[in-house]
Amino acid sequence: MLAALGDMVEDIVVHLGGPINEASDTLSQIVRRRGGSAANVIETAAVLGYRARFLGQVGTDPIGAALIDELGRSGADVSCVRRGGRSGTIIVLVDEQGERTMLTDRAACLDLSDPDRSWLTDVTTLHVPFYSFTHQPLADTTTTLIGWARELGVRVSIDVSSVAVIEEIGQTRVIEMLEQLRPDVVMANGDEAAALDITGPLAGAATVVKHGGDPVQVYVGSDRLTVTVPPIGNVADTTAAGDAFAAGYLTAGDVSAEMAVAAGCQAAARLLTSR
Repeated sequence: MLAALGDMVEDIVVHLGGPINEASDTLSQIVRRRGGSAANVIETAAVLGYRARFLGQVGTDPIGAALIDELGRSGADVSCVRRGGRSGTIIVLVDEQGERTMLTDRAACLDLSDPDRSWLTDVTTLHVPFYSFTHQPLADTTTTLIGWARELGVRVSIDVSSVAVIEEIGQTRVIEMLEQLRPDVVMANGDEAAALDITGPLAGAATVVKHGGDPVQVYVGSDRLTVTVPPIGNVADTTAAGDAFAAGYLTAGDVSAEMAVAAGCQAAARLLTSR
């Protein structure tokens, strides 16, 4: 079973019809959907047919109930979701090239406290976006759960998530935290890898660096692998592609790094071409 600890929010996705007209109107198409990095990973894994459990908190409002219901309908285990406060919202601005900019209000997601060891029952891999380390009490909850996972022999994966997060916490501190947490897998995109100056395994973990449609770099021990990414057709929205990749990679099973990357690319392509 794959578990992911972090955010589940309402995404309000704004597909811009052109450059934003400051202090005036901009023609757009607006869609509401469930979002949050950890929830995205779990939904993708569940849709792919794997056992997947979301760990996090949403509000007591109707939005929270709807978010839980929607993720549950994908086949994910939502039995451990906490309720409290108001649900988070992210505004996703998608430009004409499909690139996105996010305005975040994580709200109840940050309030998850008092973790329960039962959350890890049957779990073989725990995935954590670095967003889960930015605010308390969620950060302490995350650190505690990773500690329990290490004791239980559960594989731990951490996605460094965001250049903005790296800059907020600081490059040196992020690296120190990863060395203390001792994950088995670290994931980053090209910009995040540059921000952390990744040129080899980070914190001793198998380190996966994605570059969009360019080859994926994987650092395992003294080995550096370059894995070609199959071409993808028209892409309207890149939101959650990295999360889908993580789900595919982490559920690939006991296979080579190349095969795990291929599974990640396939999961990401499925999301990019089906939205």
